[in-house]
Amino acid sequence: MAYDAGLAERIREILADRHDVSERKMFGGLAFMIRGHMSVGIVKDELMVRVAPEDHHTLLQRPHARPMDFTGRPMRGFLFIAAPGFEADADLERWVGHGLKHALSLPPKHKSRAR
Repeated sequence: MAYDAGLAERIREILADRHDVSERKMFGGLAFMIRGHMSVGIVKDELMVRVAPEDHHTLLQRPHARPMDFTGRPMRGFLFIAAPGFEADADLERWVGHGLKHALSLPPKHKSRAR
């Protein structure tokens, strides 16, 4: 299993009212894109959240959060949240909200034209 399908459904429910959401296979899992920017995702059974660089350190102090480190070096602005950190719907909504907030702070990406 590349990612937790049940978690994907929970995230889809949170984002259901938005019309600017797309999904993309990324990082060996599933990413939810807002206006073309990665917002949150799932890798195996962990939540991946892209946050504003200025919020990174503060959010990293929350229970079950750790730096995202695919290459052995932490990626600033990206966090992994272990499953106990989003068991409650309110906790998942809060984490998705952090990812959404950051994605909405960025200008929309335009689709590139095929050459």
